[in-house]
Amino acid sequence: MAAGAPALPAFASLLPSCSSPPPGRLPWHRSFPPHWSALRPVKLLPAISAMEKAKGAAAEAEEVELEGMPPEYYDEEWQARQRERTKEWHAYRQKEESEEERITNEYREIGMRLKAYPQEEVRKARVLVSSFIRAGEDIEEEIEKAAERGEVTELVLMVIWNRLDVARRDDERDAIRSLNLLYRRVETEILRSEATPAMRLLNDLLNLHDGSDDDKWLKKCKKHMLEVFPREDPFTMILPAGFNMEKHQGQIKLPPQDDDILLRVDFIREVDELLKEVQAAQENNQVPISNDPEAVAAKLKYQEKLRAIRQVESLLELAASLKW
Repeated sequence: MAAGAPALPAFASLLPSCSSPPPGRLPWHRSFPPHWSALRPVKLLPAISAMEKAKGAAAEAEEVELEGMPPEYYDEEWQARQRERTKEWHAYRQKEESEEERITNEYREIGMRLKAYPQEEVRKARVLVSSFIRAGEDIEEEIEKAAERGEVTELVLMVIWNRLDVARRDDERDAIRSLNLLYRRVETEILRSEATPAMRLLNDLLNLHDGSDDDKWLKKCKKHMLEVFPREDPFTMILPAGFNMEKHQGQIKLPPQDDDILLRVDFIREVDELLKEVQAAQENNQVPISNDPEAVAAKLKYQEKLRAIRQVESLLELAASLKW
């Protein structure tokens, strides 16, 4: 009996009957069922990044905070009103900033007014104006002394105007009143220094009025006119003072060329021309009817001009009828 073949394993009967397996396949390889190959590969979900996790946590925290807000926070009308208030606030703030910018530009403009003048002269003018302000009751004497020294100029007037302008913008009423009076007084002094002898005499006569009695004022004016005007009798107009008419003796001298003699006729002529101009300008002005502060101030100025016109008319009549 031939030697028996080695016993095959028990699963050998399950292998295919071909003598050798195809290359690349294991002897125990089995093919999958046909319907398994039709399945698609599974796609894995992308991993959630840490940033997205943080955003989600923040959103959840915000939702938690919003839950504790008042009920009107979720009201659309309330939200609309809040937006309108925000717009109004921004408009108000913009208006305030524009006003501040305007005021700053005005102050800058005031400061630049004196840049065209020499700085040393500006400094002296400011010192002089400060001395006027500190003078108190002696301000008239200080102004007259400064005018005699030739220090009262238009630059001094400009310095006072700058201070007055700043006081008006700061709404300092006491300073406005004082500086306004100082400005008018210095302006009068400048006009007086540049005026003709007739206008200077007119100013002196008007300043003699104390505001109480017109008859006493006219007597003072008559006395002052007799001192200023030369005598107009026939002899004194032809012959000088001190000439003896009986003996026909006396020293005759030529009048000095720089003698500023004011004749009564020249005074009457200049005052009459000024009066006509003032009356024509006054007729064109309309008196305000309302009672607001500006209208009341305009009325007072109008009445003051009328009173000054009446005083000038009285002086003109007195000069025309003057007798020695």
